[in-house]
Amino acid sequence: MKLDLFHLDAFARRPFEGNPAAVCPLDEWLDDVVMQAIASENNLSETAFFVREGEGCRLRWFTPSVEVDLCGHATLASAWVLFHEMGERREMLRFFTRSGELRVSRADEGLAMDFPAKQSEPMADSEAVLAAVGVANADVRITDDILVAVDDEAIVAALKPDMHALKALPGRGVVVTAPGHEFDIVSRWFGPKAGVDEDPVTGSAHTSLAPYWSERLGKRRLSAQQGGLRKGELVCEEQGDRVILTGQVVPYLRGTITI
Repeated sequence: MKLDLFHLDAFARRPFEGNPAAVCPLDEWLDDVVMQAIASENNLSETAFFVREGEGCRLRWFTPSVEVDLCGHATLASAWVLFHEMGERREMLRFFTRSGELRVSRADEGLAMDFPAKQSEPMADSEAVLAAVGVANADVRITDDILVAVDDEAIVAALKPDMHALKALPGRGVVVTAPGHEFDIVSRWFGPKAGVDEDPVTGSAHTSLAPYWSERLGKRRLSAQQGGLRKGELVCEEQGDRVILTGQVVPYLRGTITI
């Protein structure tokens, strides 16, 4: 069996920026074990698989070790493949996922994803979080991720968290964030439990970050940069129970999987 495979940099303006994702369009679903093996072989933070279904596509995402409920950058990459490699002419795509229906539209600044917003709540027991991340003081909150807000982007840049300690924390991963200078907000996301020690740009994390910072900064539209050594950028627009995440995609490689 031969399958098309696309390797793209999402939330990037040029190659080698943003977050790499693999996208594998399918005519019908493979066995879950096979899809997980492909994702492990690709060894990228996410591999996306989609199958056309009615007026949209059923979309699933796999890290090298687990299937996940939501992934922003691989959704963005999947939409780019449909628009630019598979001849999709519609202005808006519908993806059916474990997190509900997601929509991606063409936009002046790239592609715009319409995701559900996540409202964070204060986390009562935060000492283990602060110790694992390596910061003394922060506003610690939780959705599906733990959100750690600090006052200075220099703290975010200098982070050297304890990955073993992070694995013991609740939630999917930990995002550390601060107000920025060039961008409204900056962040880094760590998810060793999901097989990704650090993700360069995590679209799904911004469904929590956008409502949080929109309230704190008094702005509905936020420019955002994420990453450590490798960085990417996006624009977040808070719209009540939804968040619009806009970014660009740069193709890197097209190949064929043989299994």
